Amino acid sequence: LIGTLGETTATPYFICRLRDAMLSSLTGRRILRDRPRITTKTMPLKHLRTLPEKSVGRAYASWLDKEAVSPDTRDQVQYIDDEECAYVMQRYRECHDFYHAVTGLPVLVEGEIALKAFEFANTLLPMTGLSLFAVARLKPAERSRFWHVYLPWALTNGLRSKEIINVYWEEQLERNVDDLRLDLGMEKPPDLRETRKAFRKQRKATEDKMKRVGGPRSL
Repeated sequence: LIGTLGETTATPYFICRLRDAMLSSLTGRRILRDRPRITTKTMPLKHLRTLPEKSVGRAYASWLDKEAVSPDTRDQVQYIDDEECAYVMQRYRECHDFYHAVTGLPVLVEGEIALKAFEFANTLLPMTGLSLFAVARLKPAERSRFWHVYLPWALTNGLRSKEIINVYWEEQLERNVDDLRLDLGMEKPPDLRETRKAFRKQRKATEDKMKRVGGPRSL
């Protein structure tokens, strides 16, 4: 259902705009010509795990392992008639995990919303913007963190960064991930899992303190 909505809301204008962005880039044109696919058959995950820690490929494989995600879970495009535009949508879907890897955002709802906000600012695909309604599902502390930290990061970096659809990820696997972010004009957001962990620790310390203060007093 989500995939269908993503395809129907992207046509005809938005997916054509993204296709045109690729046609205006030398690398984007090569991607459209070669039409590479990102699956477990085309990505040598075993090899990527042996690459230097700061490499794009290692970051990608490590993120897949940490989040228990497979690149084979992306739906095939069905409702975009133009063959080239259909491939652009397929490429966007299959590159999504690379976006996670270079930003470090996890598959938690909070992380997905933050990444969708970045994608909306960068790609203008309507479904990525509609995904922001999921903010209503977040807990109060998570919503506050999104509005004050991750949404400003997403909009600033999504608008400032080069068109991320034009990254030929298959050719960037051995590159230093920090160098790639610098080249794209993208800053890495605060580590969401560590932020959540620190918040829980602080909340527990506050609760323990309140229990001690509010406990029975000896006469």
